[in-house]
Amino acid sequence: MRRPAVAVLSLSVIAGGAVIARERDPLAANPSAFIAAEIGFSRLAQEKGQWTAFRETAAPEAMMFVPERVKARDWLKSQKDPAEAVKWQPHAVYTSCDGNVGVTTGAWQKGPANGYFTTVWLRDPRKGKLAWTLDHGDTLATPREAPDFIASKQAVCGSRPAVPIEAGGEGDDRAVGLSPDQTLSWTSTVRADKSRRVTIRLWDGKDMATVIDDQVAAPKQP
Repeated sequence: MRRPAVAVLSLSVIAGGAVIARERDPLAANPSAFIAAEIGFSRLAQEKGQWTAFRETAAPEAMMFVPERVKARDWLKSQKDPAEAVKWQPHAVYTSCDGNVGVTTGAWQKGPANGYFTTVWLRDPRKGKLAWTLDHGDTLATPREAPDFIASKQAVCGSRPAVPIEAGGEGDDRAVGLSPDQTLSWTSTVRADKSRRVTIRLWDGKDMATVIDDQVAAPKQP
């Protein structure tokens, strides 16, 4: 989720026209569509309010962390928009081979606070509409430096073995998501102390390679 206070959720705010540096020519995937979705998301936050933007762009099953895992639409029902919405910019986008799942990650700012976010987006293959299904982030002591170009990486296409599901530790709240073509996966784990880990993996032709591995410390006790 994307906010620096209370529930450190990841906010992905995008600035101006995005320039994407593609690591390889996409086939079915369209990374620009996910960047465009983030741009619209961030603009909506500034124009209509932070939590209004989250509500209007969330998939029905979307999850966020406050710091425990919550169903986004249920949690957002009672949230009032803050006077100042968080701002955010994407630094990289990762897509499944079939283009139905994309993951954006980048930086956010609110007042003197800075942080990072990671957001998983789903594309409706029939309507083409994008909605986010997992959003998280954390504060940073040192802001992430903005890249000259938004990096883009697509999963390798072709046949691949089934994705193994790793068991979580005792007391862990663990969830695993997988793109329809099984070339992109996202795993989120919330431990008993409310620390969490979000890992994104892409099929590289041989393995499910880790491209994002966010680890958030347990919240400090008052």
